[in-house]
Amino acid sequence: MIVIGSRGSALAMWQARYVAARLEALGEQIRIEVIKTSGDRIQDVPLAAAGGKGLFTKEIEEALLAGAIDLAVHSMKDLPTELAPGLAIAAIPEREDPRDALVGASLEAAAKIGTSSLRRAAQLRAFRSTLTIETLRGNVDTRLRKLDEGRYDSIVLAAAGLRRLGWENRIGEILPVEIMCPAGGQGALAIETRAGFGRGSELARKLDHAETRAAVEAERAFLAMMGGGCQVPIGAYARLDGGAIHLIAVVASPDGARTIRGHHHGPNPAVVGTELGQRLLDRGAREILDEIFTA
Repeated sequence: MIVIGSRGSALAMWQARYVAARLEALGEQIRIEVIKTSGDRIQDVPLAAAGGKGLFTKEIEEALLAGAIDLAVHSMKDLPTELAPGLAIAAIPEREDPRDALVGASLEAAAKIGTSSLRRAAQLRAFRSTLTIETLRGNVDTRLRKLDEGRYDSIVLAAAGLRRLGWENRIGEILPVEIMCPAGGQGALAIETRAGFGRGSELARKLDHAETRAAVEAERAFLAMMGGGCQVPIGAYARLDGGAIHLIAVVASPDGARTIRGHHHGPNPAVVGTELGQRLLDRGAREILDEIFTA
């Protein structure tokens, strides 16, 4: 019996069941263990204000290290770029659409937009400074309900989550990456295991998708250079084309007044991410991030 650790939200459970079904197709017996994380408990403040990395992964990783579970399934964008000692990303299955989606009024018509993400808020303000951005927390269904209650004109959610939960029909428009660069790792799943070659790691590696891993490695290398994750206004999107990784990225001030964008390509994902990170730091991203981290 292989035990998978997961958060209890509808999206997290979809992700865990997806991995469970893939492993069951290989002849394995699977059980899912639901674990509540710090991020699930904090619902009354913006995520950025809650501080710290790993808000949605820490307790699950502790259970993994303790041997209470064999595998952990995360949204890749929630996973810190530096894993806890003794842990490894054994597999990254094929990615869903990594872009952000607008639900509700069009971007041109909306006046009030809900999001819990500094990255999304900053890029929306850069696109149109007159937009009112208000905090929106909760699971996907909770956020959609708040939109339907009229609290916002539109909300921004990951297209991948909407599609996985069967709400693709709620997508009003997919935001171009030139306007809304996604979070690094968005749309991808991470199957985390204890480091080494145990049974869990051996099984998980069968679900790895090489093209997705290459793209995500470039994005995470960029994020590592920035010293941040999904709770800071940083976007990174990579794709594999013709044997080369093509990466675009953005660092923005929270008010959207300053945005540093760049792109890079090459054969080695980690090198592409690291080099683009250094370029953006040298062009002014370092000052923006220093202001955020010391605020």
